[in-house]
Amino acid sequence: MPHTRRQALQWLGTLPLIGALPGCGGGGAGGAPQSQIAAPGGSGRLQAASLGVGASLHGARPFPDDNAWNLDVRALPPDPNSDALIASIGLNTGLHPDFGAGLYEGQPIGIPYVVVSGQQARVPMVWTLYGDESDPGPYPVPRDAPIEGGPASQGDRHVLVVDRDNDRLYEIGGAEPQADGSWQAHCGAVFHADSNAVRPTAQPGWTSADAAGLPIFPGLVRYDEARLGPGGIRHALRFTVARTRRAFVPPATHYASANTSANLPPMGMRVRLKAGYQIPAGFSPEVKAILTAMQTHGMFVADNGSNWFVSGAPDDRWDNDTLVGQLAQVKGSNFEVVEMRGLVTQV
Repeated sequence: MPHTRRQALQWLGTLPLIGALPGCGGGGAGGAPQSQIAAPGGSGRLQAASLGVGASLHGARPFPDDNAWNLDVRALPPDPNSDALIASIGLNTGLHPDFGAGLYEGQPIGIPYVVVSGQQARVPMVWTLYGDESDPGPYPVPRDAPIEGGPASQGDRHVLVVDRDNDRLYEIGGAEPQADGSWQAHCGAVFHADSNAVRPTAQPGWTSADAAGLPIFPGLVRYDEARLGPGGIRHALRFTVARTRRAFVPPATHYASANTSANLPPMGMRVRLKAGYQIPAGFSPEVKAILTAMQTHGMFVADNGSNWFVSGAPDDRWDNDTLVGQLAQVKGSNFEVVEMRGLVTQV
């Protein structure tokens, strides 16, 4: 399965006003949801989730229904500069899944996560780069929590923990487990899944484990949702672009670039699959679910990386050839930018 991992230089940015940089990595619209199934579970409460690595949330989703991650954005106007912004990402470049089954070059494909109970032991956290923008520990990170790219990874090394009983998301980047059970990491953030005050401690300009300052877990494509087909994924997704602007738009809180061109996407920019795009009937239920979510909820620019790479969680049930082959047929020209409001260029 073709796969390009982000390079270390894509973390770098010259951001004198908010300190160094890249993440340790980065009104609702009308209309009925474009859904063919009635997904179980609710929004903002995670108690329905199973426990373990890659566990199903059984239809639950982080944050309230009216949160930016969960909005139906089909009726919102396009951004006036949509054409130039999409062109900067690549009109003829197809989508690519940054997740899948099995291993690539010995590493799991995607960003893993683990669901824990409220009884999970909390352990000390030591921040190595962005402690002044991190939420203090202790965090309920298991000693054997899965690390993005595997234990020997030289990449972003994200660790995502879902505390189902307390409706909290704990996310760290550059994570290194220690012999005493504690963790060292570049930075960490705690997100409140039961509130629209998603990260009440955060200040404008703060990073997170994501370059955009966003939570990572809510934007992942997960098999437990995608297998349900159209309507199974009821939230926005997360993707990367090669060049971003020195700006961010809510819900993002951080930028990771020195380029001020108005034709480059800011962190947090939302794109959506155009309403006129007809999802091919022959596509798999999983790909139909992904594309329906992109049409209904869109996806956020969350980090610097390869253009049109869509983030997801590894799962051995993915069919890599189907994911790569079908998503590649959906080009940048099939997308438009949702109108941006509240653009921030100085903090």
